[in-house]
Amino acid sequence: MMKTFFQILPVFVFLMMFSCKSDESKQIKTTEPVQKTIKKPIKWVELKKMDSTFVLDMRYATTNNFVHQKMYPCARCILRPELALALVEIQKELKTKGLGLKLFDCYRPGKVQKALWKIMPNPSYVADPKKGSMHNRGVAVDLTIIDLKTGKQLDMGTPFDYFGKKAHHSYQKLPKEILANRLMLKNIMEKRGLQAITSEWWHYSYRKKSYPIEQWVWRCDR
Repeated sequence: MMKTFFQILPVFVFLMMFSCKSDESKQIKTTEPVQKTIKKPIKWVELKKMDSTFVLDMRYATTNNFVHQKMYPCARCILRPELALALVEIQKELKTKGLGLKLFDCYRPGKVQKALWKIMPNPSYVADPKKGSMHNRGVAVDLTIIDLKTGKQLDMGTPFDYFGKKAHHSYQKLPKEILANRLMLKNIMEKRGLQAITSEWWHYSYRKKSYPIEQWVWRCDR
């Protein structure tokens, strides 16, 4: 009888220890929060709030544009976060040379695209609103490089929204300084994953992620 008792004693002790450990585990689980905090993904950001050194010259918030009409209620550069973060990194790099970015256009509501198309129905310069522009998706910018001290734009050979071959990247009948300025802009943008189009030296878009065409218009009281 004693022999049998000592034979089963280790098994009994093991079962008791397992039972205590199991109860302890249950108690630990009950102390964990029932729900975890879920952060809502950011859909839009305002570029100037990420870096105040960006300069805005939002042409469609004025009459200084090719349609000579004010298309936006006020000047704000709002973008998808992926593009905005890339621009912040580009701005940091340019600052080391005493340079920076000036923005002419950012997110553009779909209804504004329709208005521009009515005036300039040329897909080389204005995207067909049926297809939509990358601006309408918040992943395109029109910009140039400036001297941060003087605010002067580097010479790119043509003004913004110049509709002609002289604004094309392939156009080479320009002074070496202008070609170098265009190349610097192109290189620094492509380095951060932004792509150019053939007909406009100022236009770059972020194509690593797709977004739908948007129609909303930003408020001017915030």
